[in-house]
Amino acid sequence: MVDPRPDLLLVPGAPATLEAPLAERFVLHRRPEAAADAIRAIAGGGSSVVDAALIAGLPALEIIAIHGVGHEGIDLAAARARNIRVTLTPDVLTDDVADLAIALWLSVHRRLVVNDRALRAGGWNAPLARRASGRRIGLFGMGHIGQAIARRAQPFAAEILYTSRAAKPDLPWRFLPDLRALAQASDVLIVAVAGGAATRHAVDAAVLDALGPEGVLINIARGPIVDEAALIAALERGGLAGAGLDVFEDEPRVPKALLAMDQVVLSPHQGSATREGRAQMAALVLANLDAHFRGEAPPSAIV
Repeated sequence: MVDPRPDLLLVPGAPATLEAPLAERFVLHRRPEAAADAIRAIAGGGSSVVDAALIAGLPALEIIAIHGVGHEGIDLAAARARNIRVTLTPDVLTDDVADLAIALWLSVHRRLVVNDRALRAGGWNAPLARRASGRRIGLFGMGHIGQAIARRAQPFAAEILYTSRAAKPDLPWRFLPDLRALAQASDVLIVAVAGGAATRHAVDAAVLDALGPEGVLINIARGPIVDEAALIAALERGGLAGAGLDVFEDEPRVPKALLAMDQVVLSPHQGSATREGRAQMAALVLANLDAHFRGEAPPSAIV
């Protein structure tokens, strides 16, 4: 008897929690060569790679469903050329990522992690922290996540500033067209822009110098947006007051220099890692796939 379920390829980066619900709907494969002519769908994560060669090798492919909002590993041009759908899971992770950005900022300024570690080791008296309120907060990126961060930061902030591809006149915050100018005008620079070739190392030595020795960098977007070597150099020479990082250039490897710094708060790419957020992301992956195979438009397609 022929299995009526469509064939689906799970590519590296797809979360393990998707496997059981996908297996109810699809015949799952982990190697494209196992059923190259039959595979009609791909499921992956935000760091997954689906390049032109893989797409070309799957003649029946109809949809690529990503568990996340990152798509720099997906060859969108190759997908468009074949009329292959590409779906993400936006919005459902916005609040969790924005919450973490604020948590990292406050943790850096108030020395929460280093003080927790010192107290557990038997200490009590700790060096003075720095006030978080009254800071000028710069957002590099003003999409859904950038706006959610700005709304959370506004009660603390002296001013909210941002740069993005274009000004958003409907927003109440001050737009600066240049990233270096944004860094110079900010006390805290929060990276919330999409990754990819266009933003690789956008936060470079010049931007960090503009942020200055009292400045703090927070990155909850993609590691390669920040020149990690330049960041380490700035932190080591006192050219930056601190950093809060959820993402890194070569994940899961984190430079030893960052691990040794008390003025840095580190998180292992946990922006969307809440039970509620991950459940909603998985549900949206399934909703996109279910809609497509019912002949309907997936709810969060970008191609």
